[in-house]
Amino acid sequence: MPYDREAAVAYAREWAFKRNPAYLDFESLGGDCTNFASQVLHAGGLPMDRTPVYGWYYIDSYRRTASWTGVEYLYRHLLGLDTGRPRAAVTGLDAARPGDIVQLAFTGQRFQHSPVVVAVEGAPPQGILVAAHTADAYGRPLSTYPYSAVRPLHIL
Repeated sequence: MPYDREAAVAYAREWAFKRNPAYLDFESLGGDCTNFASQVLHAGGLPMDRTPVYGWYYIDSYRRTASWTGVEYLYRHLLGLDTGRPRAAVTGLDAARPGDIVQLAFTGQRFQHSPVVVAVEGAPPQGILVAAHTADAYGRPLSTYPYSAVRPLHIL
């Protein structure tokens, strides 16, 4: 089943400023951005991978993988670094499409945030609009984030 970018963006629009009660809000546990990004990916049709340790799934707050909520773990999972089954590829910002993830580092090269692309309305980065949790946003220009490094992940 192909990834449904419209469904992913619709989910992001619905839940950008509120929390889906089916998922724990990780805001007070280090941030909710990657949890939200994972929800968006799943809403777009990316199936959960219930492989222990290296999979990508959320059943409840106690039965989930680190890749569901952790920036670096999501990156490793999507690229297939632990499983050999890539679901995304690192691209340039010019290849970003709605439903993709753009991970950001704010100091140095440690990535700390996983906003979701919801629209591309011009040249990057100002033309890339994102949604996110933690600092809740929908339609926020990527250029308004004070990032030191960017890692666009194009969902395959």
